[in-house]
Amino acid sequence: MAMAGNARGGGGPVDPGDAGEFESELALIDGDERLPWLESDDELEQPGIDSGRVIAFALLGLLGALLVLGVLWLLLRDESTRAPLADGSVIQAPAEPYRTRPDNPGGRQVAGTGNASFEVAEGLRVEGKIVASPAPSPSAAQDQAADGKIVPPAPSGVGVQVGAYASRAAAEAGWATLIGRLEPLQGHSHRVVEGVADSGTIYRLQALAGSVAEAQALCQAIKASGGDCQVKR
Repeated sequence: MAMAGNARGGGGPVDPGDAGEFESELALIDGDERLPWLESDDELEQPGIDSGRVIAFALLGLLGALLVLGVLWLLLRDESTRAPLADGSVIQAPAEPYRTRPDNPGGRQVAGTGNASFEVAEGLRVEGKIVASPAPSPSAAQDQAADGKIVPPAPSGVGVQVGAYASRAAAEAGWATLIGRLEPLQGHSHRVVEGVADSGTIYRLQALAGSVAEAQALCQAIKASGGDCQVKR
């Protein structure tokens, strides 16, 4: 007690009332009240986790990932749809022929074409017709005699070429078409001359004239009628 009195009064006599008050203050300090800077770290209250901030960071990360994926998708799509640039290279031609002759140049023959049995079955009356065989052209008669032997070549003369065909038969059929379409060819004889071109063997169809002047006049008349020709001496 004397020490407490000395501490507060500066060494003078101690009042008994003051001594009791000082002792009660010491008891409170030693009891429930504790200084916060003297407490250990374990006794401090741990702060809670801010869930709103965590969700915000997660959403930002998701948006960033979606943005990166969108940019990559746009780049890849532009690369795939971009037209190729011309580099000046030459396209190599195929090895096979550009045009080939079909196996059936006459077209497909439908079964039953010209068959009158369908009309007869339905009770219709069909008139029978006899189709006369076409008369052989002069050049065809000259190509082959009655005994099957090859005859000498067609008569000579100045030729006016009006077409070239892949076969002799096609050339003869072409002549029959041309004389019906081009009036200047009517009354003229013709010949088929076999030749060789880049595409292979061809058969040149020529109308015959008596002289070069007649051949030139005939060719001009053919062109005036809408045809094409060339004088062959």
